Amino acid sequence: MALNTSAEAPLPVGEVSRLIGGWIDRLGAIWVEGQITQLSRRPGAGVVFLTLRDPSHDISVSVTCFRQVFDRIADVVTEGARVVVLAKPEWYAPRGQLSLRATDIRPVGIGELLVRLEQLKKSLAAEGLFALDRKQPLPFLPQLVGLVCGRASAAERDVLENARRRWPAVRFEVRNTAVQGVNAVAQVVQAVEELDAMDEVDVIVVARGGGSVEDLLPFSDEQLIRAVAACRTPVVSAIGHEPDSPLLDLVADLRASTPTDAAKKVVPDVGEELERVQQLRDRALRTVRGLLDREERGLAHALGRPAMERPQRLVDEREAEVDALLGRSRRVLGHLLDRADSELAHTLARVVSLSPAATLERGYAVLQRPDGHVVRSPDEAGAPGEPLRARVSEGEFTVRVDRDGDG
Repeated sequence: MALNTSAEAPLPVGEVSRLIGGWIDRLGAIWVEGQITQLSRRPGAGVVFLTLRDPSHDISVSVTCFRQVFDRIADVVTEGARVVVLAKPEWYAPRGQLSLRATDIRPVGIGELLVRLEQLKKSLAAEGLFALDRKQPLPFLPQLVGLVCGRASAAERDVLENARRRWPAVRFEVRNTAVQGVNAVAQVVQAVEELDAMDEVDVIVVARGGGSVEDLLPFSDEQLIRAVAACRTPVVSAIGHEPDSPLLDLVADLRASTPTDAAKKVVPDVGEELERVQQLRDRALRTVRGLLDREERGLAHALGRPAMERPQRLVDEREAEVDALLGRSRRVLGHLLDRADSELAHTLARVVSLSPAATLERGYAVLQRPDGHVVRSPDEAGAPGEPLRARVSEGEFTVRVDRDGDG
């Protein structure tokens, strides 16, 4: 219940500790799972002290048990082992410490671990963390490779030596961490996040040699899987040997069967690349030579044609054709002009014979009134004595109208 306290009426530390202990004493026994990080079995002591840690978080709790409780599993449980403990919370008032009093300790078996890993695998797969469309391609030639591995480990040596043997200029940014045990997950996650934050790192390799299922458990931890899934830098998993398959293999952008295989997949082989370049050069040279040979044959064939041997022949033939056409056109035009001249002369003769002047030359005259109107009938001649102009072939003269006659 809430306590009525103030600065003037505070509770003594002992009272506070007693109240906390009374509340904890009312709690019942619970099953707790964790990893043993510290184990103390003092000779002759009736109590065994150990520390139980959550491998996914930096949280630990002290556990005590009677020796006879621990002796039942002493042969199969050591530091680093996963166990489930039936314990009741206890409060040690003099020091203000919380601990668990265990009445039963059971090691987590391999079968149970595999079942839990399978359940975690299905859960993470349902979230899409293992989807192929999330995989990032590795750069062809990384300038700086991030490497997470154990200190002075065979995995580190295999990756460095094989990578530098393949491409001597490759550079590495190495982060040495624990690769098994209680601190492995936190250290590997921190190393991966540090390398991912470095812009100059092109790819990250997480490597470790083979081991038992328990040894490889940190690389199936959910915290590490989510950290790798969040990386913007491609990650290569090189954990264990060919049969080993932690969950890190599924979330990584590329899985290598061994650390040596990781080195082969991360950097190209300079010898192979030089050979490939030489092959491409040879292929290009053969192609160019083939094109030149084909063009030379085509040129020789073209030069062997009669038109190329005597190029003026075509001009001579065309000149003869032009001369023939010019002569033909001139003859045709002459015939047309002659016929047109004959037709024009004939037409001119007809026009001349039918012209008024020819009629006048035959003795006829044309009478015109003073206004120029031609007289065509006696009625148009006008009044008697009126002058008319008579035109004949040799000129004209004036006449006057006389009505005394019949006309």
